[in-house]
Amino acid sequence: MKSLELFAGGGGLAMGTELAGFKPMAVVEWDKWSCDTIRHNQALGFPLVEKWKVHQMDAREFDYASLGHVDLISGGPPCQPFSLGGKHKAYDDARDMFPTAVRAVRELKPIAFIFENVKGLTRASFANYFQYIQLQLSFPEITIRSGEGWTDHLERLERERTSGNVEDLHYNVVTRLLNAADHGIPQVRERVFFVGFRSDSGLRWSFPKATHSFSSLLKHQIETGAYWNEHQVGRAEREHHNGRLTPRLKKALSAEDVNLLPWRTLRDAIHDLPDPRSKAAARLYDHSFQPGAKPYPGHTGSVLDLPAKTLKAGDHGVPGGENMIAMYDGTYRYFTVRESARLQTFPDGYMFHGSWTETMRQLGNAVPVRLAQVVGSSVAMQLLAAEEQRLKKGVLRRA
Repeated sequence: MKSLELFAGGGGLAMGTELAGFKPMAVVEWDKWSCDTIRHNQALGFPLVEKWKVHQMDAREFDYASLGHVDLISGGPPCQPFSLGGKHKAYDDARDMFPTAVRAVRELKPIAFIFENVKGLTRASFANYFQYIQLQLSFPEITIRSGEGWTDHLERLERERTSGNVEDLHYNVVTRLLNAADHGIPQVRERVFFVGFRSDSGLRWSFPKATHSFSSLLKHQIETGAYWNEHQVGRAEREHHNGRLTPRLKKALSAEDVNLLPWRTLRDAIHDLPDPRSKAAARLYDHSFQPGAKPYPGHTGSVLDLPAKTLKAGDHGVPGGENMIAMYDGTYRYFTVRESARLQTFPDGYMFHGSWTETMRQLGNAVPVRLAQVVGSSVAMQLLAAEEQRLKKGVLRRA
């Protein structure tokens, strides 16, 4: 199945959809360092990206008609207009690329699309704009008129939705806030996903169910001790982490999802990597120690035995206290690039290009490869099942 990847960054979402069975016809990204990362891995012969056609350019200037048919469009439109660390301008922010995503859908008419963005987009202050994005994606051919404000355009789209007389191209769109930890990623990372299917496809779809849970992690740590035994963790660290069994934790241990797989922790992700200050670390690419980590109010780092906090990019690189480990002995250190890549579930063989700050920015902006694969695989299975049904009907008609 053919796809187009927009706003590709370092390649996390595109790698995940490729693992799900889609083949990118074009990968579009304007940032030089992100494109250099992809090209560097192509030069190394990394198989997932080796055949990608990378277009280093503004997605607004890309010639979508040149691609012909694609089954899927995917991408993460720049999130600065909606992030907690951004300026919160939404439509009035020149970095808002949702209009470009809608244009791509309008011109290519894919069977499906997957777009991802920050949790901040779901805040109450963006409620109307969140609805506006969904309606634009639902009715991509109802475009904004010259001189028309976005709220007036929103009203026209609402009237179209309620009319019931939709004849133009339209999509059935669903959205959900997904926590990456619920799908086996060793990081608490909440992102909103927009998934749409062309209405004439007749497809029915829902988001994949969670496979991992916090309750199960607690069970393996507090009740059975299986987690600690697996990692050969001593009694002192166990007791330091487990602490007091509060009413909240007791309630979690009796939750319905306690029998899912346990959330994967920071320790799960990096336990086999040497300390970046050791001689052994010098033999590993992207695993260099970066000095200067220290906590400050609201930024206290990630503990080893829970999923990491959300990896962030920041306007000026790494924000002091988030992208670091809080050790049990009271010390702190920054994640290395390789550790951060593991938190985003990039393969160990995938190398990042640029300075530490640049690579951490790419990683902080990325979609976890595993999460992209989970959502992409669910969409791919639906498309393949529909194609199988279409072929069966063709055979029956000929018979």
